[in-house]
Amino acid sequence: MNSLQVAIIDYGMGNLRSVANAFRAVAPDVRIEVTSDPAHIAAAERVVFPGQGAMPDCIRELDARGLRQAVTDATREKPFLGICIGLQMLFEHSEEGDTPGLGIYPGEVKRFPAEKMFDEHGAKLKVPHMGWSQVQQAAPHALWHDIPDQERFYYVHSYYVEPDDAALTAATTAYPFDYTCAIARDNVFAVQFHPEKSAAAGLQLLRNFVNWKP
Repeated sequence: MNSLQVAIIDYGMGNLRSVANAFRAVAPDVRIEVTSDPAHIAAAERVVFPGQGAMPDCIRELDARGLRQAVTDATREKPFLGICIGLQMLFEHSEEGDTPGLGIYPGEVKRFPAEKMFDEHGAKLKVPHMGWSQVQQAAPHALWHDIPDQERFYYVHSYYVEPDDAALTAATTAYPFDYTCAIARDNVFAVQFHPEKSAAAGLQLLRNFVNWKP
């Protein structure tokens, strides 16, 4: 595995250190690089786009650093893992700051609607959605290998994706309604939760990504 390289995109945002450390924990023999160099991203065998923060800042920083094309190319050419904002920016538009996304997939990024944020007992739910929630796998996938259905993953977000194409959905989470928390198509897998903060299940997903051959 010495030749296998994972490029973690550095665009000035995101929890880069914890993502890199999690990958190094599950794949100590793999070359892991945190990089903002489009040439390194193009040369990598696998690409990870981690995210934390706001969509307008994400897109602005991506463009300011000349990374838009490198990210778009990676979604078309090699195993690609998007995390949090790294999922949301794949879609056409976000309500957060009325921001156009990369438009890889048709769909909208929406804020949790205040009028629906109540649990089954009528108690108000907090936004952002922060903490552990169960993930309902929509279909078998290599990245779910050895991860039980309904496993819990860690979330921190106020917006969620609503794909136009329901077939994109790889998993859903209820908060309080069911929404898409993971998508999968060809060489792309992207999740709303943070696998690097999700204990054993999250590490297993990262391990699966390193070994994935789409």
